[in-house]
Amino acid sequence: MEQNELTSQILKCAFAVHSALGPGLLESAYEECLFYELKQDGLKVEKQKTLPLVYREVKLDAGYRIDLLVENKVVLELKSVEALNDVHIAQVLTYLKLSGCKIGLLLNFNVKSMKHGIKRLIV
Repeated sequence: MEQNELTSQILKCAFAVHSALGPGLLESAYEECLFYELKQDGLKVEKQKTLPLVYREVKLDAGYRIDLLVENKVVLELKSVEALNDVHIAQVLTYLKLSGCKIGLLLNFNVKSMKHGIKRLIV
C-alpha cells in the first residue's frame, strides 16, 4: 500500500474514534480504540513498540516506545493535550530516526475537530 493511501486509511480510523469519543479522555483510551479500529480495518498494528537506542556499538534500552506502529511504515504518536508543541514534534522525529520509518502522524485527540489535531511528519 502506498504511503498516502495508508495515512489516509489511518486518519479515517482516527476520525472515527474521535467522532465516537470526542475530546477530554486519557491518551490511553484513544490508543486502545484506535488500535482496535486499525485492526478492524485489516492493518498490521503494533502497540507500545519498544525502540532501542544504539550509540556507536552500544545498544541501550532507553525506554522509548512508539504508541502505534502501522504496517511497519507509519509511526503514530497520540496525545490528549491542550496544544501540540515543539517537544511533541521532536519526539516523533526521534521515533522516526530510531525506527527507520519515513512518516509519522502526531495526533492530538483533545480538540473540538480532529482536523485541527493532525500533524504529519516526513523525514
